[in-house]
Amino acid sequence: MRSGLYRLKRIGFLTILFALGAVLFQLSASAQNGGGKEGVILTLNGPVTPPSAQYLAREIKAASDTGKEIVVIEIDTPGGLVASTKTIIQAILASETPVASFVAPQGARSASAGLYIMYASHISAMAPATNTGAATPVEVGGGGPPRENPFERNRPAPQDDAPETAPEGEGETAESDAAAEETAPAQADSQPQETAPRETAPLSSNDALRAKVINDAVAYIRSLAEARGRNADWAESAVRDAVSVTANEALELNVIDLIADDVDDLMTQLNGRTVKVASGEKTLDTENIRLERVEATLVERILTFIADPNVAVILMSLATTGIIIEMWNPGSIFPGALGVTCLVLGLYSFQVLPFNWLPLALMGIGAVLIVLEAYSPTFGVAGLAGLGLFGVGMYFLFPETLRVSPVVIGTALATAGALLALVLVAFIGSRSHGPMIGADAIRRREGVVDEWNGNEGWVIIEGERWRARADKPMKPGDRIRVVDVDGLVVVVKQAKAGGILGNFAPSET
Repeated sequence: MRSGLYRLKRIGFLTILFALGAVLFQLSASAQNGGGKEGVILTLNGPVTPPSAQYLAREIKAASDTGKEIVVIEIDTPGGLVASTKTIIQAILASETPVASFVAPQGARSASAGLYIMYASHISAMAPATNTGAATPVEVGGGGPPRENPFERNRPAPQDDAPETAPEGEGETAESDAAAEETAPAQADSQPQETAPRETAPLSSNDALRAKVINDAVAYIRSLAEARGRNADWAESAVRDAVSVTANEALELNVIDLIADDVDDLMTQLNGRTVKVASGEKTLDTENIRLERVEATLVERILTFIADPNVAVILMSLATTGIIIEMWNPGSIFPGALGVTCLVLGLYSFQVLPFNWLPLALMGIGAVLIVLEAYSPTFGVAGLAGLGLFGVGMYFLFPETLRVSPVVIGTALATAGALLALVLVAFIGSRSHGPMIGADAIRRREGVVDEWNGNEGWVIIEGERWRARADKPMKPGDRIRVVDVDGLVVVVKQAKAGGILGNFAPSET
């Protein structure tokens, strides 16, 4: 009896262990199968700066190391720094996890640096109503792309005096045939000279540098296009001529691989597609994939926010205002501390954004004129000129793709204008109140009779007791007005009554 019970317990215990092992094995298999069905979504919203490049490169490498199925980069950028762009591209090229660049949401753009990232990605997609292109490099601190290509100057100009080609069978004469026969030997003799190299004007230093930058950018994007099998000729035109295309045009030109409405639609279209990654070819399995959105760190988000052109201009405006207020009121501390802090953050923004020196100089001159208006008012002339120069400088400070919003410019100018208006009102008020001390200070002031005898007596004027005289008798409590000062005696006359109710006003003694 006991042996049977013991055997039953043993069988039950083994059954429980077997069931537990089966469950653990199933969980392990599910975890292994689910590990290959995970992906990450990264965001590039705004200029390509060192913080955004660090965020994207780090997360792409992490996804590659952990064997994620796919990395999706949602792009909405006007461009950015070349060094930061190359950091992101190098991370994409070294990734063993396919990277899909997706210009989204609808209405987004992928200009300049964004186009390079799209060409480097294993899959390139766009949402409807988006655009890409305009990849001409702009130097940091430079004046932007020139209006004419430096190579165009060296091309031979068309011969204006050359005869126009007539349609076949028309315009031919015996004289033209004879002239052709006479010039044929001369052309034959000069044939060796035409094969000599054509002399071209040498490029200036600025043109040579510009040509070097453009050629390097063209070679770089063509190499990415050849590696991914995309349209290299159009990419070159996007760099040289800054052309842009819509999503549908990009698909027709083989600039992108597909158009998707959203991320779910993108995953549906990518399922089963084969791409070539750093470790070889890989077939995507994106059916029922679990996507995790990974955001940048707090510090990276703050630095990326500061690197926005609108924020950079606001910071510089606050810095100028705070420093000017500190100069007006030395020792107030807070405006000066705020101004210096905004100045440091603004200089960081200018370090990572491409800007033009001439508009920056105009902003500096405008700030000087605003300070001049504050310290020696010119009745608004210097202030208005300073505001105008400051606004023009802010508008043209950054390239067209990174141009500051007119709303931000208008708000900054309105704030500075209101501040200058307060200064002007205070200045005019200080000039209109007249003398504050001395005999001239009490002329036209009013007072009340304290004592009076005949044509002389004592009056109270703004709390002071003065000896007074008048041309007619008065009585205590009468209102008087000072008309002149004779030494220490004031000459007064009776003040006019303050309207119908003036007689009901209480007398002062």
